[in-house]
Amino acid sequence: MKIKLKSFVILCFFLTAAFLCFSCTPPEKDETLAQLRLLLNDEKLTPQTRYAVINRIANSLYTSKKTGGMVLFLTDWVEKNPDDIYNAYWLLMVASSYLESGAEPVAEYYFNRILKNYPDLLVQGKSVHFLCLQHLIQISSSSANKISYFNQLINRFPSLVSITEMYVRLAMEYEKEGEYKEALKSYSLFLKQPDSSTIQIPGIPDAYSNARKMVDFSNSTKDWTFESLNALETAVKRAIRQYDWRSLDKYRSKVNFFAMSWKSSETDANALENFSMRGFMVGQRIRYNEKLDESSNPNEAYLRTTGWSPYMPVWYLYFRKVNFPVDPEIHGRWEWAGIYYGEKL
Repeated sequence: MKIKLKSFVILCFFLTAAFLCFSCTPPEKDETLAQLRLLLNDEKLTPQTRYAVINRIANSLYTSKKTGGMVLFLTDWVEKNPDDIYNAYWLLMVASSYLESGAEPVAEYYFNRILKNYPDLLVQGKSVHFLCLQHLIQISSSSANKISYFNQLINRFPSLVSITEMYVRLAMEYEKEGEYKEALKSYSLFLKQPDSSTIQIPGIPDAYSNARKMVDFSNSTKDWTFESLNALETAVKRAIRQYDWRSLDKYRSKVNFFAMSWKSSETDANALENFSMRGFMVGQRIRYNEKLDESSNPNEAYLRTTGWSPYMPVWYLYFRKVNFPVDPEIHGRWEWAGIYYGEKL
């Protein structure tokens, strides 16, 4: 249940509070706080008036740099008045105070406590639960918790967030938790959003291309992969020696295969190529180096070859280990993923 505050009453109260705050000397301010505390004992106060009194006390303590006193006052009030409909807001003030002081684990505890134990509340038109989730996304170090927060934002506040961005960030947290099937689902939902190919997400520059690669690879046969780098290298070299362009076409990755210069990027529009090796082998004198390039490593390898074209004779065939933990039988195998034109830079 969401509760809206009576803005006119609040406005009048804050104007009076501001006047008192600037006009009172410290002793008078303390006397005012004491009077306000006494006023809280009046059982005839309406919930809105009681809210105004509590808020006045809390803000007065805060502006007097007595944040410890504010926290104690509000937590004590919540403990003794579990039926107060504004308890979510009081604890939000507590959490925000801890967040401001750098005590993020304590702030996280209170933000979570609000979400789990108190109904949502609209304060000045803003959802307390939404504010909690926004803060938790920023300060939480647990991917499992972030998964819950992102799902809540998507399901409860779709009009207040970018659903497209939420799906990407959710997928990344699933990956960190090793929940690869769920990550794949989230990436698929991301790609279905109308702005997935154009959205700019801070900290995730290649969101669309990475999601596209993963989803396309998942939907493919993956029958071009090899058990080991040695098996892939041996097969490719044999096909080159025999000028067997059909086998080379078979060995190439059927998803996200690229052919580009060293200065280009896999995300460039002209980097993804779909051509047959036949046009580059017939009538040519193709050669390859006996050993893989020295820059090769346990996850990537380069085979230097020559003779493909009078205009661009040198090609480096790029092999890489498949990173697809969603399928243990495919994860860790090797694929011929692309071609780099020209000598290495």
